[in-house]
Amino acid sequence: MSELFVRTLREDPADAELPSHRWLVRAGYIRRAAPGIYTWLPLGLRVLRNVERIVREEMEAIGAQEVSFPALLPREPYETTGRWTEYGDALFRVKDRKGGDYLLGPTHEELFTLLVKDLYGSYKDLPLALYQIQNKYRDEARPRAGLLRGREFVMKDSYSFDIDDAGLQKSYDAHRDAYIKIFTRLGLEYVIVQATSGAMGGSASEEFLAVAENGEDTYVRSPGGYTANVEAVVRPPATEQPYDDVPPAHVEDTPDSATIETLVAQANELQPRQDRPWQASDTLKNVLFMISHPDGRREALAIGLPGDREVDLKRLEAQVGESADIVPFSDDDFAAHPKLVKGYVGPQVLGSGELGPDESPAPGSIRYLVDPEVVTGTRWVTGANEPGKHVFDLVCGRDFTPDGTIDVAEIRAGDPAPDGSGPLELARGMEMGHIFQLGRKYAEALGLKVLDENGKLVTVTMGSYGVGVSRAVAAVAETTCDDKGLVWPRELAPFAVQVVATGKSEEVAAKAAEIAEALSVTGLEVLLDDRKASPGVKFADAEILGMPTIVVVGKGLADGVVEVRDRASGDREDIPVTDVVDRLLTLLGG
Repeated sequence: MSELFVRTLREDPADAELPSHRWLVRAGYIRRAAPGIYTWLPLGLRVLRNVERIVREEMEAIGAQEVSFPALLPREPYETTGRWTEYGDALFRVKDRKGGDYLLGPTHEELFTLLVKDLYGSYKDLPLALYQIQNKYRDEARPRAGLLRGREFVMKDSYSFDIDDAGLQKSYDAHRDAYIKIFTRLGLEYVIVQATSGAMGGSASEEFLAVAENGEDTYVRSPGGYTANVEAVVRPPATEQPYDDVPPAHVEDTPDSATIETLVAQANELQPRQDRPWQASDTLKNVLFMISHPDGRREALAIGLPGDREVDLKRLEAQVGESADIVPFSDDDFAAHPKLVKGYVGPQVLGSGELGPDESPAPGSIRYLVDPEVVTGTRWVTGANEPGKHVFDLVCGRDFTPDGTIDVAEIRAGDPAPDGSGPLELARGMEMGHIFQLGRKYAEALGLKVLDENGKLVTVTMGSYGVGVSRAVAAVAETTCDDKGLVWPRELAPFAVQVVATGKSEEVAAKAAEIAEALSVTGLEVLLDDRKASPGVKFADAEILGMPTIVVVGKGLADGVVEVRDRASGDREDIPVTDVVDRLLTLLGG
């Protein structure tokens, strides 16, 4: 350690929100270069390389071959697939001195597709799996949490190429099994959940989430085994109801009732029901958004949902597109649509009517999509588009017709699982991996075809599989650290053993160096703390650095023993100095 490029810090970095961020910086594993951009120091780089090693071993075990693409990529392939526009502001776009457009790669589907197109042309060349471990770049609007949400990050992306859907399924299953092995070896508690495909496109997709209280993703699980990212939960529509006996809709005065809570109170006071009190779920809330798409289009969108629910913005982004900018209606937006009365908006003035040939709404109209609970025959209390007035007994399908359905309401604990497997429980996790059945989206766009066994050109079908390599470092740190510092599992630790020489005795220093050398000869990675520092400083640094096993050579040497500490459990044991190497090899499985 007297030669190691490291400096531990006694204070937390000012921008650290999560324990993993705090400890990785304080322990000298990473250093902030700019918002969302980090320098890897020697200790951090060792952990990163260990993650890469595990990923490589499992990728190669399923026959995937490694390549390496540049990070600086031409615009044209991304223009062809539409993602130059779809990615919006998330792309880092650059120009060369001649004015040519380039980007820093956020992901490499296009380049992999073109590479295979360039070199392969027959079904005999398939199946094929290629992968790379490469830096990726996304212009996060709000980089945070250290390595977990950065602008530059390390990712493993692999791609499978098959002649048909049966081959794709086989490749997908092989990658899925490899991911299970990867995340098991990383020591993470994880779940596999249904997911949305987002800008990647394709059909089936699953995420591997590390279970973590501080995770940025919410997922659901049921007693019967249903699991899904909350954005991918698809609720079945409610059952349509007869409405022949429902009285005509009627407008009533409901003064000072611009919120759901005040509306329910007013309804119970002024229009009491005979069967039960009015509830928030009897009301139809109409929420208005202005959406700016990456291609420059702006559109107003109204969403109708039961008043006891809120719109989940992450679920809405997944439906509309993650690159779209979605903001609630402003006062200026309401002024531009004078038929809308803020706080009293009803569906009577919403809806696109007949869509034009380009599927765009009529000028001045507002597309109106409703929750799956809002189906034909359901009756509602909702805004009458007049201040202080609401309409009662407004029936979907009789009094208003929405443009369609959108499932973006918040998911709550206790909601039924879509597959009927019981009530949902909500939990938090960190996305560590995502696998997609891309199908033929990119192959069709870029012309990747091969001759089949009958000599006919067929479009190749693809899969895409990502692992957040640098995120894995942070996720493991987040889920294993304690209040003293990092606690690395053995397969990821930068060193298997840290030998700490305490005191000023030359004999102690010599014996510590001897033990470190003897352990190193066996193949173990060993870090020797040979600094001229106090025992307190050395012990504090050993805890913050987080090596799995700590050997303390100090006062006990006079009695012929050294102390062995387990960083994770805190267990301590005195071992005869003559036996320490053999005992450690036994303990560490060497």
